This record gives sequence, C-alpha cells and structure tokens, in this order.
Amino acid sequence: MAPRGQQTPGMQSNNRLLLVLSLLVIALAVTSLIVGSQSIDLKQALADQFNNPDSASAIILREIRFPRMLISIVIGASLGVCGAAMQGLLQNPLASPGLVGSASGAALGAVSVLYFSTSIASIQLIPIAGMLGSLMASLLVYLLAGRSAGITTLILAGVAVNSLATAGLSLLLNLAPSPYAAQELILWTLGDLSDRSFNDLWQLLPCTLLGWALLLGIGQPLNTLTLGESTAKSLGVRVNHLRWRVFIAVALSVGAAVSVAGMIGFIGLVVPHLLRPFVKHEPARLLSVSALGGAAMLLAADIGVRLIPTQQTLKVGVLTALVGAPFFFYLILRTRKQYHG
Repeated sequence: MAPRGQQTPGMQSNNRLLLVLSLLVIALAVTSLIVGSQSIDLKQALADQFNNPDSASAIILREIRFPRMLISIVIGASLGVCGAAMQGLLQNPLASPGLVGSASGAALGAVSVLYFSTSIASIQLIPIAGMLGSLMASLLVYLLAGRSAGITTLILAGVAVNSLATAGLSLLLNLAPSPYAAQELILWTLGDLSDRSFNDLWQLLPCTLLGWALLLGIGQPLNTLTLGESTAKSLGVRVNHLRWRVFIAVALSVGAAVSVAGMIGFIGLVVPHLLRPFVKHEPARLLSVSALGGAAMLLAADIGVRLIPTQQTLKVGVLTALVGAPFFFYLILRTRKQYHG
C-alpha cells in the first residue's frame, strides 16, 4: 500500500491516460471549429467576436461550429461512459447503452413528434419527447423484469422493449403521409450533428447531467461486482439498487443524446473495449477514460463526415456504424474463441 499522498503506479498510469485523452479531445475540438465546407481562420474568427461580430467567420464559429463541437463532446462522453457502466454492471463485454431500450425508446418518442408535427413550434418538443420515450422504455423494462430481476431477465426485457420500439418506428415509417416525410424520418434516425444550435445544447444538458450525477460513485461497487454478484452482496454492495441506478442514468443520458442527435451507435461498445487494457480491466477507472474516449471518437467522426467527399452529406451515425460494426464482429469471434478454446 502506497504512503498517504503518494500515487501508486496504477494511479500514475491512469492519470497519464486521462491527460493524453484530454489533449486529444482538445485537439479534435479545435479541429472541429476550423474544418468544414468552409474552413475558417480560428484566430481571426475569435477576434471578430469582439471587433466584427457580424462577419461570416464570426457567425459560423458562434452559431454553427461552437455549439456543434460542444454537443459532440457531451453526447460522445455520455455514450462512452454509459457503455463502460453497462459493461461493468452486466459483466458482459458486448453490452451497450442501447441494451435497456433507452435509445430505441428515445428514437420512437422523437420520431413520433416528427410524424405528427404540424408546426415549427412543435419541432421544439422533439428532445422532450425523446427523453420521455427513453424513460418510458426503461420503465417498461423495469415492469417486465421486476424489481429483483437477474441479469438475464433484464437483458431479455431490454431486447423485448427494443423490438417493440423498433416495430413502432417501422410502423411510423410505413404510414408516413409522403415519401418526403418518410425520408425526413429515416434521415433523422441515422444520427446527425449538423444544424445544431445552443438551444439543442441547453435541451440536452439537464437530463445528461442528471444521468452523469447518478453514475458518480459507482466505480467501487462495479469493481466489487467483478468478484461475483453473491460476493458483492456479502461485501455490502446493494446490487439491485446499483443496477437500477445505472439503468436510470443510461436512460437519461442516452435518451437525451438520441433525442437531440438521432441514433449514433457503437461508441458505447467500441470505446470501452479499446481503453479497457490501458486500465487493467478495472471498471472504476474505465468510466472516466471512456467518457473522454467517447468524446474523442464522436468529434473525430463528425470531422470525418465533413471531410469525406460525398454527393449527399454523410451522417455521423452512419460513419460510427461503419467503424463499429466490423469491430463488433471481431469481438463476437474473439469471445467465441475464448469460450471454445
């Protein structure tokens, strides 16, 4: 045991990793402010905020690039930390934030508003409807599984709710009043960060911050849970309380993310896996680094969709899926080899 005030090698390694990831996020954030269909001189644009606030570069930076960059960081961090929390809770390397139905529930709520909206004012209800859909999906999982449900029952309940929400999305697409309306619904579900403003950021933050707050202090219980559920209970971990605390946190954070940016998949699956070896597979240390890693991955993906030349604008959710799906196949094959020698 290290003397008081002296860091262990593990803590030093973790601090170095946090520093590297923080610098990576800062570098990608700055790049996100500069690149786009019209590159800007960041130094000049910052100066124009005070000297010439109506210049093109000042408006682009203030109204488009800056809120988009902040939203990317918040959503990426949410997806990363929620993925790490779900994998630590379920002791399953293939778990992801969408497993409890929060993402599909949020998508169904938001798309319902898009489908039934008749005015521009009602479009402002999309984030609220998304978060309500996420919470209702998590509540339905709770009702289906029961308060003292085991891990397998919770996963089955989550799969059932996901299937129900997906069926609802398919129904709305099928009943869309016009091809244009169907295209709008489809494009929204693909995941997109363009045309986002500070209003979207303010709508995103309340539920996101509440979800993050619920995840504070769960690191040590997750570490204890690696010893087995019965052992964790004997050591004082309230497993059922921990389970629902994580589920509600994921519903709030991921629901808010989906309601603002649509479905952005695989970040919560890929990022914890990439970073887990660097923290010696310790769930507590994985949470913070996954938040930074998720922010970095989404920033990088958002920069990528601006730089990749395509006739139609590439959606960020499509790019993360193109990266994440092959990685998911790799994880399945590796897991199969571990179980079958």
